Formats: sequence, structure tokens, C-alpha cells
Amino acid sequence: MINKDVKKVLVIGSGPIVIGQAAEFDYAGTQACRSLREEGVEVVLVNSNPSTIMTDVDIADRVYIEPITLPFVTEVIKKERPDALLATLGGQVGLNMAVQLSDAGVLDQYGVKLLGSSLHAIKHAEDRELFKDAMEEIHQPVPESDIFEELEPAIAFADKIGYPVIIRPAYTLGGTGGGIAHDRYEMEEIANRGIKLSPINQILVERSIAGWKEVEFEVMRDSADNCIIVCAMENIDPVGVHTGDSIVVAPTQTLTDGQYQMLRTASLDIIRYLKIEGGCNVQYGLDTKTNQYYVIEVNPRVSRSSALASKATGYPIAKIALGLHLDEITNAITGNTKACFEPSIDYVVCKFPRWPFEKFTLADRAIGTQMKATGEVMALDRTLEGSLLKALRSLEVGEGYLHLKKLDGQSLYDIRCLLSRIDNERIFVLAEALRRGIEPEEINRITKIDLFFIYKIQNIIKMERRLMKEGLTEETLKAAKRIQMPDEAIAHFAEVTPKDVENFKKKLDFHPDFKMVDTCAAEFEAHTPYYYSTYGAEDEVKPQGKGSVVVFGSGPIRIGQGIEFDYCSVHCVWTLKKHGCEAILVNNNPETVSTDFDTGDRLYFDPLNPESVDNIIATEKPDACVVQFGGQTAIKLAKHMDEIGLPILG
Repeated sequence: MINKDVKKVLVIGSGPIVIGQAAEFDYAGTQACRSLREEGVEVVLVNSNPSTIMTDVDIADRVYIEPITLPFVTEVIKKERPDALLATLGGQVGLNMAVQLSDAGVLDQYGVKLLGSSLHAIKHAEDRELFKDAMEEIHQPVPESDIFEELEPAIAFADKIGYPVIIRPAYTLGGTGGGIAHDRYEMEEIANRGIKLSPINQILVERSIAGWKEVEFEVMRDSADNCIIVCAMENIDPVGVHTGDSIVVAPTQTLTDGQYQMLRTASLDIIRYLKIEGGCNVQYGLDTKTNQYYVIEVNPRVSRSSALASKATGYPIAKIALGLHLDEITNAITGNTKACFEPSIDYVVCKFPRWPFEKFTLADRAIGTQMKATGEVMALDRTLEGSLLKALRSLEVGEGYLHLKKLDGQSLYDIRCLLSRIDNERIFVLAEALRRGIEPEEINRITKIDLFFIYKIQNIIKMERRLMKEGLTEETLKAAKRIQMPDEAIAHFAEVTPKDVENFKKKLDFHPDFKMVDTCAAEFEAHTPYYYSTYGAEDEVKPQGKGSVVVFGSGPIRIGQGIEFDYCSVHCVWTLKKHGCEAILVNNNPETVSTDFDTGDRLYFDPLNPESVDNIIATEKPDACVVQFGGQTAIKLAKHMDEIGLPILG
């Protein structure tokens, strides 16, 4: 049961949005505040970001919009006298604040206990030296490494173990200050920066395992030592690219059962040793040829991957830190099972990062161990090809398809050279290489991307060729739509107009079906209306019809369109519900409160473009829509809504 001594909890937010720390912490913090209040606990919140739902008067009993610094938070503790502190939902800012409060003796002085991760867990996961010792104690392999606080010994160590080496600063967010050094010159530059940016001036220098497969496990543990795996995710990009900058799929696609069980057991051993109560994210590098693996990192807090795991499975991650046991929490999606089971998913999830390079045209587009993405999109489909193509449509960049115009003019030699560059356009280069006839085995050798994923992209290219050869027929249309190829792309390859494709679909009465996200692969009946579109499946939607209104969200977070539009969309939904309307929300950003399964009456996780939105409108038959709260993304749909005759409110 929840700890009876805890009557008032101080929750620390994550402050302003920075690259590497976006809306996912507003989502997690908001969910935790609501859960605490449901349990009758008084909630005091400290955060300095006015754009968040978390700093709303409805979310906590008291909100302090103050800087998250030691003097200010100490004053709040002195005034409010909370029984406990919840810092694991405020990203790196919250975690570092908990450590500072403890080191300054504030927690002891006012008798404040830590909920979620203990100080022991935070220090053992964040302090590179303690982390290495902890992993050795439970016989978990870590790459050969050493800890340094000065530059010269770090360089000497790198010279000894040989380049390339990875530099990881302690207590920084999103790999800030870190990187891969391929020679002594890069080593000096990155190590020097890392030492300066680490709050404790400490870096870890480790042997590089760049090129190995990267796998993440999202693990939950409660105070009774019940542990479950919420989700195992596999990065399409190999080790060497920060997971926030990687294209990630769930569930894992290429692991053998033996490899999966080996890493699952390791994840449970790690969270139990660290005694984390709540969520924890463990990242591994795996050499699939030898089955050798290394533990890369453990996040003893909610991370961007946690928000993804929560939305991908429909599992309420933020509720466990409150002291409840997993077998006491009702699974909100099914309504009749408990949270003490591992979600099973019968679809493929693809997360695609959103980078800010269109704003910074001269910026270095290379991606590595330091996160550069400002946000991300998530897509669900029954096929991996489908979820990848849906994710590309959701990004709202370029053509919304697996193609870049600027690559058309490049020679075969140029394409081969571009394949060896690790940047934000590599997946497009990979597709172009397949179009030009470069063999998947050669692409795998250059990029170290698993052949399985290269073959999946090749399936998309084969579909393009089939459309060019056979044109638009019932068979080609159904095959192309099965992998979520957009109408524009089908029209382009079949040499017809998008209108022709649309009319042909109407003639055949061919449309997508909507499937439910239910955490249990339809084993139990689910009560939560949380859907995604797919072709060739059974439709699971019962339309809302009269009295329903569609609210368009704002898509991925990027520079110029941030969390404030999520705030507005959520308030719009709450207001519609209060006035007796059925609110149907459409969005594709896994970090936000709007895509929480119980924010609207219905949630559609789909791209925000005319084709996808038309399918939802045709299924739900709403009375009206709202476009003004989803930023530029939703505003762009206004003209189309007018054309199809759906009234726009506001």
C-alpha cells in the first residue's frame, strides 16, 4: 500500500525545455501529480516553465513557479514541510536537485524522504565510478574504462586502450559534453569540454563499442521487489548514436529468444541491485555474432524512452513511484487486470527523432553520443515498413516519404560516400542506395545497420518498382497501402494523379481500419479508446458521431512550436468534455499529456495530414473540429477542413 506517513509530497519539475529534455517530463510529472492526488496526498510542485500542464493550478495543490536551484527549493521545503520528495520525474534537473538537497543536509534537516529512486540508486547510476563498481559487483559487463577529473591522465588512458574511445561526462543530460574521439586531437577537445560541463568535473573514458546493436529495456520495480519489463526497444542505429537521436522500434525485432532473455535477466538484476522504486531505463550494446553484451547506461529516472515505452504499450509508468505495489494498481486500459504483468503488443512501434536543422542550416548535421533532436514522433502499424512510413509522414519535414530530392542528382560514388556519414539523413541515403542497386550486404558493412532493417526498407523500394511496372491496379494499391505508402507516392510511381488514387480507393470501398492499443494483445477486453490506423485488419472503432468534436494536436516538438500547444490542446479537450461534448484527439507525439490515453474521450495516434485525418473523420463522423490550439500543424489543416465541409469551431 501507499506509505501512510506520506501526506504531502514535493514534486520537482524539469524547468525550461532544452535539447535533450523536452515535454516527456511534463507528461510524467503531470501523471504523477494526478496519481498522488487520487490517493489523497497533498501535492506541492516546483517548476519554472509556464508552458507546461504541470504548472497548472488544477494539477497540484500548490504550485511554485520558481527557479529550480538549491536556495529556492530549500525555501519551499522550509515553508511547506513536505513528508517526501519526488525528483525522478523532472529529468536530469530534478535528479541533480535531489542530490544537491541531500548533500546540503536539507532533506535530513526537515525529515524529507525520497520517493522513487533512492540517493544510493541515483549516485550509483549517475556517478561513473560508482556505476562501474556497481556493475562489477553484480557481474554485469561494462566496456573497459576509467574515470578522470583531469585531461592529461585521460589522454594517456585513451592512448593505452587505443582509439576510438567514448567520453561520457557524469550528471549531464542527453550526453551533453560527450562524444566519440577517433584520435588524440578529438580526445583533447571532447575530454576538456566534458570535464568542464560535468557538475562534478568527472568524465568516463571507455573503449568504443560503436557499431554494436543497441537495445533498451524499460523496467519497473515496486517496494515489494516485484519487477516487470514494460517494453524492450531496439535502435535501428547501432551504438554510437544517442538513443534520443536514434530511430527506435518496439518490440525488439532481431533478437533471438536467448539474447532477449539474457538482457531481460540482466535488467531485472540491475534494477533490484539499485533498489529503484518506479521506472528505470537500461541501455545495452550487443555483439550479435558472439552474444557478448555491455551495459552502456542506466537512467534511474523517467526518460524520453520511458515516455515512448508508456505510450507504445499503454502502460502507466509514473504511478509506481508512489509506494503502491504493482499488484495493487489497476491497469487503467483494461480496467480489470492489475499492473503486475508485462504488456504484450501486437503491432510495431517506430519512433523517429525530429531535428532542428532546418532552422540552423549551417549547423553540423552529424549525430553521435550527444543528443541533438528537439522532439520525436511515434507511429504504430501492423508492419515495420508501415510504422516507418507513418513516422516519416508525422515528422512534417520535406516530402513526408522515404525520399530526398537532393539525392536524385548524386552519383553512385557520392551515395556510397554518404552512407558512411552518420547524420540525420542517413535513412534516406540508405533507401537511395537500394534504389541504385547497392546490395544490402554492402550497406550493412558500411553502416552496421542490421540486415533485417535494410531488407524491410528494400521491401518499400520493391513496392515502388512494382507500381512503376504494373501501374495502379487493385492488387498494387492494396499491397502499397498494406505498408502505408501515402497516396502521393503511389500516384508518383504509378504515374497517375493523387485524385486518381483517391477515386480508385472510393470505387473499391478500400479504407484503413482502426485497431486498439490495449496492453494485452486483445487477451482481455479493453475500455480505453486509443487507436491507430492500419490496412487489412478488423476495425475496432464504434463511431462517436453526434456531439463529438475532433481536436488536432501539434505533432513533434521543434524550435518555434513547443509544449505550449500541447497545453492549449489539452485545455481545449478538458473544456469540451466539461460541456458534454465527446472530445476526439489526434496527435503523434509520445512525449505529451495530450497523447495520454485518458486525456480525451478518444485518442488517435496518427499523422496530422489530410489523408490520415480524412480517414478518422470518415470513421468518427464528428460534428466539428478545432484547429486553433495545435500550432502551425493544426492550422495547416484548416483549408482542407473547409474543403470537406467540416465546421471549424473557434
